[in-house]
Amino acid sequence: MKKPVLVMICFLILTNGFGWGVTGHRASGLIAERYLTKKARTRIQQILKGESLAMASTWMDEIRSDSTYNYTADWHWTTIPDGGRYEDVENNPDGKVIMMIEKFTKELKAGKLTAKQEVEYLKMLVHMVGDMHQPLHVGRPGDKGGNDIKVKWFRNDSNLHRVWDSEMIDDTRLSYTELAQSLGNPSKEEINKWQNSSVREWALESVSYRPQVYDIGNSNLSYPYSYKYLSLAKTRVLQAGVRLAGLLNQIYG
Repeated sequence: MKKPVLVMICFLILTNGFGWGVTGHRASGLIAERYLTKKARTRIQQILKGESLAMASTWMDEIRSDSTYNYTADWHWTTIPDGGRYEDVENNPDGKVIMMIEKFTKELKAGKLTAKQEVEYLKMLVHMVGDMHQPLHVGRPGDKGGNDIKVKWFRNDSNLHRVWDSEMIDDTRLSYTELAQSLGNPSKEEINKWQNSSVREWALESVSYRPQVYDIGNSNLSYPYSYKYLSLAKTRVLQAGVRLAGLLNQIYG
């Protein structure tokens, strides 16, 4: 296989179906750093050897090109039918993001991991919390989290999942630092409410946004769709960051 073709295939693999894309994930990581306790921040810096949560947030997508980590493929998402509960599909082998967030939180709290495990579990946890807040990573059965919903995005071929993962956010032309700054600061009441909710409640929030997400009309999406729903995507990025901080404070604070 010629090298340019191989590079293009790798690019397509690395840019399809990832919650929030680089910009959204890193913005959530940066936001989380604002709300860490001093103790949690110090411990996380030790574990990550100074790497920021923003930069660590995309590691779980980056390792998709490494077959060693193929077992993590279903850790980015889960499926919950309309009107259903996570408990009703808990044994579903396809999609394990909720299960893995709960598992890693428990094991990181216990503190009995090797150094390598702790680094990897922490990076994965940062990423999966972000994924949980992209509504289509808590998908309905039958369309692969919107990947099978073909749409036009400003006249270019796309799919609904990609629109929410990256295209709406990336079309703002904001860097992840600019995006994080643009989201403002939630009130103390909002912070308390968001951080005191459970992982399973986050999932049901994503389910609740399906009417907006699937409001695609004739599938030719552009400014009107972004005008209506970009604010929702931004809110979910902000919530992911605040909640990630709350989770990390429980573990390390």
